[in-house]
Amino acid sequence: MTDLSAPASPDTPDHRTDQRRIRMQAMLEGPVGPTLAALAAPNVLAMAVQTAQSIAETYFASQLGVAALAGIALVFPLVMLTQMLSAGAIGGAISASVARALGAGQPARAATLAVAAWIIAAGAAAVMAVLILLFGQTIFGWMGGQSGPVEVALRYAFVFFPGCITVWLCHASLSIIRGTGDMRMPALVLLGVSSVAIPLAGGLSLGWGPLPEMGVAGLPTALIMAHGAGALIAIIHIARGRTGLRFEGAWQRLDAGMFADIMRVGWLAALNTGLTILTIVLMVGLVGQFGEDALAGYGLGARVEFLMIPIIFGIGAAMTAMVGANIGAGQIDRAVRIAWTGSLAAAAIVGSIGVVLAIAPDLWLGLFLDDTMTGALAAGRSYFRLVAPFYAFFGLGLALYFAAQGAGQMRWPVIGSLCRVGIAVGGAVLLTRIADLGITGVFAAIGVAMLVYGLVIALALRRVGWSAPSL
Repeated sequence: MTDLSAPASPDTPDHRTDQRRIRMQAMLEGPVGPTLAALAAPNVLAMAVQTAQSIAETYFASQLGVAALAGIALVFPLVMLTQMLSAGAIGGAISASVARALGAGQPARAATLAVAAWIIAAGAAAVMAVLILLFGQTIFGWMGGQSGPVEVALRYAFVFFPGCITVWLCHASLSIIRGTGDMRMPALVLLGVSSVAIPLAGGLSLGWGPLPEMGVAGLPTALIMAHGAGALIAIIHIARGRTGLRFEGAWQRLDAGMFADIMRVGWLAALNTGLTILTIVLMVGLVGQFGEDALAGYGLGARVEFLMIPIIFGIGAAMTAMVGANIGAGQIDRAVRIAWTGSLAAAAIVGSIGVVLAIAPDLWLGLFLDDTMTGALAAGRSYFRLVAPFYAFFGLGLALYFAAQGAGQMRWPVIGSLCRVGIAVGGAVLLTRIADLGITGVFAAIGVAMLVYGLVIALALRRVGWSAPSL
């Protein structure tokens, strides 16, 4: 065993292994609040820049007209599904599996799990590409889109989804690195990805300088190119052993159990993510019945809801690794303390944003809509006044979802999401068709569904708790 009192020379395999052990020791023994804050800080910074990238994309789309905004509203839930699956659901399961293996003192298993993670990511990307190419037009039409917005959505989707393997490989690789306790490297990569994507999206969509004016298709092209560069950097970083994982014999150790370790949590996390997206998709379909302006206004509101996810992910990714390591080490009580600490912080941050937008919705809407777009402005203002006050509960539930990934126990987050979709859809139908509240009824149902979502998951952790899963 390596003597940590006499560390190896820098940039050698033994030194990298020592650094990994030091990171793991901090997650297992360091003070919960400061350790979690130190791990989350780089992620939060990276997610803030990624949020700016999404805002910039919305702005570029707004320069192409209301029809472009409505079309982006149709495709955006599916783009976010890719991001949430690759970084949050499957990505979180990857990070948790690696962290649990290292917490249990099994670095060889962690390296083999990394190989399994890359294979899962490539396969998932291929499945998504095929499904969208075959059924994209049907899906967008079913969501209530009119001919113009559907055409815009298809132009975006037919670029993004065939190239989404770069997104999957990038986030799978960053999740492996996070599982070793290193949050700084993934944050730097994501900062780079977003910093490249923002000007590239503007240049390719609007034709800046020597770049071609590709219109809507330029937005996904920028995302694919930027994530491709990020994936390459992250894979090289891991393959060279800079995470402290050694891959000798990893391919030989690969078996069905390694894939099952990831997907045991991953498929439930993916189901949870799917339910989140399904809620948005169904709401898009209901709102679409009220016309293009309503869809554009709701799309801007729903985008803020999606933008809350990267902010929560900044804290949640640190919780996934830290909870996973402690669960692997059998420290259940400490894992639960980590979950409450991070989740309440996320709820406070997201809730504060919600209060501001509920009071002054034009702080956001005014970035993309002018005073002549009265219909879209009215829909967006209604959304924020009825939904934004409940963002804190959305943040609480989603942060606990990331913690549950680390614990390998996803039942209650899935139940919470089922409650959310049922209340949102059922409530919207009841309030629009029976109570005749129109689009206001849709937004009221969305807000109440967020409230229930957060409370169900929080009460379950309080009353039921967690147990240690077998590795």
